[in-house]
Amino acid sequence: MDWTFLPTDIIIKILLAGFLGLLLGAEREWSGKSAGIRTNMIIALGSCLFTILSIEGFPYSDTVDPSRIAAQIVTGVGFLGAGALIRTQDHIVGLTTAANIWLVAAIGMAAGIGLPLVAIFITVITILTLIVLRPLKKTTMA
Repeated sequence: MDWTFLPTDIIIKILLAGFLGLLLGAEREWSGKSAGIRTNMIIALGSCLFTILSIEGFPYSDTVDPSRIAAQIVTGVGFLGAGALIRTQDHIVGLTTAANIWLVAAIGMAAGIGLPLVAIFITVITILTLIVLRPLKKTTMA
């Protein structure tokens, strides 16, 4: 089998996805949210692996489109995010966690496709958004 990525490259991509998922999961746990380190790591790792498999296992041809697997990652993660939402009488709880789940999948995909700087940059921006804007939410909800 001809490899698009070297096996060591694949391992680095998977480790990066797991680490970035860990960082985002740590922020969620620190905030007392339900989808924490394990959930975020598993989503990032799974998305990364599916992305790598779509590139390695199904090279693009006239009859095969590997991007279809990536599209299904987005759909599948949408169901996970929906599970994080809880509707109460007057508002929806878990919207940020659901959005985080969706974004963690995209970060895993970015790592899997070979865009580590994009994955790292989005992770940093997301963590800053979650931490810096948290006090703003508390003041607007009061």
